[in-house]
Amino acid sequence: MNYKHIIWDYNGTLLNDVSLCVEVINGMLSQRNLETVSVQKYRELFDFPVKDYYEKAGFDFEKESFENVGTEFIVEYDKHQNKTELHSGTLELLEEIKAAGISQSILSARKEEQLIKELKQLNVFDFFEEVVGLNDHYAGGKIERGIYLMTKLNLANHELLLIGDTKHDAEVAKTIGIDCVLISHGHHTSEKLQSCGFEIFENIDSLYQYILKK
Repeated sequence: MNYKHIIWDYNGTLLNDVSLCVEVINGMLSQRNLETVSVQKYRELFDFPVKDYYEKAGFDFEKESFENVGTEFIVEYDKHQNKTELHSGTLELLEEIKAAGISQSILSARKEEQLIKELKQLNVFDFFEEVVGLNDHYAGGKIERGIYLMTKLNLANHELLLIGDTKHDAEVAKTIGIDCVLISHGHHTSEKLQSCGFEIFENIDSLYQYILKK
């Protein structure tokens, strides 16, 4: 692999938090007497901007504001965030990439302050040259922050690879003009990722072989 730098998505790609997201959204749906979702249904519905996903799940923003719903979700998520762990093999892969002389960054729709805190709690913060999140917790999208990260890295586009788990990650990569691969153990199903036109991997172990194969 000839890339000099890898840009990682965080939630769903490195952090295994789908079950927590389903748990929180189902609690919110139940409180409103709305139909809850299975993990499979969640992964089919989830999208960016998350306002669209909330509407698909059944929330009515004529009855309540998106801001209130978004804040309720993140408050409940943060209460239980310590339940989440990195996907199996993540730490080992980060270590091997570092040993291979490839630098790494994070580009996330998580609020940046909270993102940095979590990376430190997970003992992986020091792997990343740059950590770029959003300025709020409404997860509107990452394109502008991706453009900002590109200016910080100061590398040629062909030297960069973005790794994510959603169609939005593919959209970000296409917009900023860099390569992308997708991993299907996160917030979008493999079927949903098929339309993106990028290579799809099942898990960290299969990605490990792609990045570090000799």
